[in-house]
Amino acid sequence: MKKTFVRAVTGAALAGLVVLGSAAPALAVQAAPNDVVVVDEPDTSDLDNIWTFAPLGVPVLGLIQSLNGVLGKLLPS
Repeated sequence: MKKTFVRAVTGAALAGLVVLGSAAPALAVQAAPNDVVVVDEPDTSDLDNIWTFAPLGVPVLGLIQSLNGVLGKLLPS
């Protein structure tokens, strides 16, 4: 009976540590509301290939190349 109680307490303690450990990022200190946070614009200088050029909202050339590759692998040659 004593072993069962010790195991239950140990299991509950370990489970509590796991919960607290996984909640650590959520408990991190947040910036005060009056602090100014400066966010720099991302570097997008290398985003000009066929996979990112999207005149219609979809990267058309990359989509065509991708579909062509899939069809080439599905159909026997």
